[in-house]
Amino acid sequence: MKKTEEYSHFIKEQAKRLGFLACGIAKADFLEEEAPRLEAWLQHGFHGEMRYMENHFDKRLDPRLLVDGAKSVISLSYNYFPEEQQTEESYKIAKYAYGEDYHHVIKNKLFELLAILQEEIGEINGRCFVDSAPVLERAWAEKAGLGWNGKHTLLIQKKQGSFFFLAELIIDLELAYDAPFTTDHCGKCTRCIDACPTQAILPNNQLDGSKCISYLTIELRDNIPNQFKNKMQDWMFGCDICQDVCPWNRFSKAHQEPLFQPKENMLDMTTSDWQELTEETFGKVFKKSAVKRAKFSGLTKNIQFLKEKL
Repeated sequence: MKKTEEYSHFIKEQAKRLGFLACGIAKADFLEEEAPRLEAWLQHGFHGEMRYMENHFDKRLDPRLLVDGAKSVISLSYNYFPEEQQTEESYKIAKYAYGEDYHHVIKNKLFELLAILQEEIGEINGRCFVDSAPVLERAWAEKAGLGWNGKHTLLIQKKQGSFFFLAELIIDLELAYDAPFTTDHCGKCTRCIDACPTQAILPNNQLDGSKCISYLTIELRDNIPNQFKNKMQDWMFGCDICQDVCPWNRFSKAHQEPLFQPKENMLDMTTSDWQELTEETFGKVFKKSAVKRAKFSGLTKNIQFLKEKL
């Protein structure tokens, strides 16, 4: 067996041991097909107020500009589907934010994986990425054979659905590369498009981010425009509608990550509990949580918007 194949097998074994759902490897190269798509998406203004998406255009398309001498992009997925969900009579939080901030949880696992590789193989230069740098993670996951991009633009895996995080380890080591995933298994299904209350999901696997409830409740710092009144379906942080209706998510299984368990009583909080939320309670419930990104002021602003009906 060639060294590249041995190394690739070792990496996937260690990724599984660390709790990752899947691991695939692609050659670090220029994402030629993604360049015109990204350019058109930005030109249409689908990124809304997320001006940072306009930065580092070249780096988003070429990982060799992020890591000197990069040869491989290791793509990994990590399950976050919860065993229990919020009570029906509640303002809603996206499932990924129930527990501790995934950025820190998964990045620590990536650092551990990189350290294991350096110890086993030798000097390796690499960087870890978890949704916090100019990396087109879904494109790389598809290229590494992990799944396909659904109509809602999220990656789908046949046996797992889509309730998982994506992460990347870009290193300067040549490896055996996986075949890209080229088959779209969404077929004629349009459930995610039909279910989106703000009509953010467009044809041709495109998303108008400026209309997405996740954008409106997290990224947008200004007040939510009145055109979205009565269309938010009580989502106060993020949104899972397009995933909840996806047939492939019938295969989702509960995660086994203790750090993703919700804080005590959070799932039982009702609409009135959220309306009476204090900054002190916010700090306790969302300690180390991704929800802290919205801050107390942002979350209460969203709740106020949901309270006001047309």
